[in-house]
Amino acid sequence: MTKAKAHELKWAKTLNLPKGSFARFDRGFTDYCWYNDLTENGIFFVTRLKSNAQVEYLRHRAGRKSSGISNDQSIRLKGIKKPLRLVCYTDPETGINYRFVSNAHHLKAKEIAEIYRERWQIELFFKWIKQNPRIKTFLGLRPMQCSPKFGSPCASICWSLFSISRPSWAALCSKMLRLLQLNLFERRNVIGLFKPPEKQPIVSTQLLLFQNL
Repeated sequence: MTKAKAHELKWAKTLNLPKGSFARFDRGFTDYCWYNDLTENGIFFVTRLKSNAQVEYLRHRAGRKSSGISNDQSIRLKGIKKPLRLVCYTDPETGINYRFVSNAHHLKAKEIAEIYRERWQIELFFKWIKQNPRIKTFLGLRPMQCSPKFGSPCASICWSLFSISRPSWAALCSKMLRLLQLNLFERRNVIGLFKPPEKQPIVSTQLLLFQNL
C-alpha cells in the first residue's frame, strides 16, 4: 500500500510478473511504453481503451461472435510496435458498451470480456466495504496500527461474524454491531457477547437499601 498521492502505475511497473501471466487493469494504468514492455516479456494484459486514444483500425477477426460481442478486430495504437486487439462488449444487465484492448490474440473475444469482468469483483468488494462496515477513520499510535492493512481486515472480520450469526438475532442488528465494535480488540467468545450474566452484581451501596426493602 502507498499514500494516496502515489500513482499506482509506478508500483505496477515494479512488479516482476512471470512470463504467461495475465494482468487486468483499468484506464488509470494507461501507458503505451508499459504495454510494449508487457508484450515483449510475454505477459498478457486486458484493459479498457480510452476515448481519446489514437487508434488505427486494422482487419476484423474472422469467426462467429459470441453473445454480447459487437466487435473484434486488430488495431494499432500510436507508439506501440505490435498490433493489439479491440473487443467491444455490451453488458446485458446495464446495456453499457465497453471497449477492451488486449494483446491476447489467442483467446476468444468473450474470454477477453470475462477476464475484465472478473476485475469488477474488486470494485464490488470496495463498494461492500463502504456500505457495510462503513470505515471512516483508522485509529492507532503508529502508522501500521491505523493503516488499512490493519483496520480494513478487522472491519471485514467484524461484519463477517455478524453475517453468519443466528437468524433469530436479525432484529438486534444495531446492538450486535455495536457490541462487536466495542469488543473488536478483546479476546471474547462471540456467543457470550450477546448473553449477559444471569445475575448482575450490585455495585452501588444505595441500591442495596432498596433491595432490603
